[in-house]
Amino acid sequence: MSEALLLLLLGFLVLSAVATVALEDILSSIIAFSVFGVLLSIIFVVFQAPDVALAQAVIGSGLITAMFVVTLSKVRERKLDTDGDAP
Repeated sequence: MSEALLLLLLGFLVLSAVATVALEDILSSIIAFSVFGVLLSIIFVVFQAPDVALAQAVIGSGLITAMFVVTLSKVRERKLDTDGDAP
């Protein structure tokens, strides 16, 4: 694999990490975090660590992202319920 492609992947990895922290919308931040995990999985494959890449893809990108989205939807539902009770 060429160094240019690896540097490109690492550059996108850094950009997605910065976007995860800098974005103000929580859902956009969750999506950027998922992209970070996918890019990290690709980099692990490039470094010939497919077992680590698979674990990162399943847990880091899949499971954690799903848990964040479910938590966000529950928080928004609860917020709507409490806003409706206020006079």
